[in-house]
Amino acid sequence: MPLSFHNEQLNDSKQLTEHQRYTLRPIIEQEAIAWAVGVTTSEEIDKINILNASILAMHRAINALKVVPEELIIDGNRFKPYEKIPYTTIVKGDGKYLSIAAASVLAKTYRDDYMIKLAEEYPMYGWQQNKGYPTKQHREAIRLYGTTPYHRKTFNLLGDGQLSFGF
Repeated sequence: MPLSFHNEQLNDSKQLTEHQRYTLRPIIEQEAIAWAVGVTTSEEIDKINILNASILAMHRAINALKVVPEELIIDGNRFKPYEKIPYTTIVKGDGKYLSIAAASVLAKTYRDDYMIKLAEEYPMYGWQQNKGYPTKQHREAIRLYGTTPYHRKTFNLLGDGQLSFGF
């Protein structure tokens, strides 16, 4: 985000309502110097774990930017260098820096859009409501219908400590 950017509503996406996030998204997209969303698949997450997949998605987003950043600020305490761009990790950075908050809003809304699209294909999992979080209803659907290609197989999907379903 430009240094001159200011928006009273913009905050850590987890502190915002869904309506606030979707209201902010077009503002962020219009005002940002550059923006991009990186994606990884459930297969990639299963293969390299969620942390490495998150970093891979960040690298893909950086690669897609129309402007090469002079420096990166990363929410959290872990990151792997991207080319020769200097970076700083900031724990709870989405509540401290508008650029990180903006990135969290974009990531959350684009992920929510993806989950709603998946819900059209697999309505029994409740993804339009739970957005992929392992609710009781979602776990019951896995028990009844099994998994889809979109489920992470290395995640404790049933909440019982087991990674296998016996299917």
